[in-house]
Amino acid sequence: MHVIAKSGMGNFVSSMRSSLRSLLRSSSTMSEKPGPDDIGIKKLGVTNAKEVKDEDWKKVLDPTTYAVTRKADTEAPFTGAYDKFFEKGRYRCVCCGVELFNSDSKYWAGCGWPAFSNSVDNDLNVKRIVDKSHGMTRTEVRCKNCDAHLGHVFDDGPEDKGGERYCINSVSMVFEQM
Repeated sequence: MHVIAKSGMGNFVSSMRSSLRSLLRSSSTMSEKPGPDDIGIKKLGVTNAKEVKDEDWKKVLDPTTYAVTRKADTEAPFTGAYDKFFEKGRYRCVCCGVELFNSDSKYWAGCGWPAFSNSVDNDLNVKRIVDKSHGMTRTEVRCKNCDAHLGHVFDDGPEDKGGERYCINSVSMVFEQM
């Protein structure tokens, strides 16, 4: 169980307000489901995501996706395109296109964001970072290839699938049907 310290509550509320403002500024609707053609490096015509500059990400990512993936913001809960989406396929990084999650590991957690019990090949394309923001300690997950913020991983997932819950922002992913 994660508890927000009293001193961190103001920071947490401020962050949620910022996330809501980002959501409202977004030019896309959350019901839209981006696909492989929406991957940032494809739009830029480059192959190495590590060479993309911040100003170039701003050109190809909508304001909410940019804020989440490049500035570690969070989309508002229960608004993401993939929260209640359960078709068979792969979830790829919206910035660079590497495969992050498979639909076989997706489940309904009721947390407001898409939940996965594991990433592709035991974090092949995902890195974990200690996150002490908002008055709590969590484990942030980022794309190993382009350093996009994806969300967080918690230890309260299904025990029969390893006990982890990857809580991922919909805007950080594109879906590819299998």
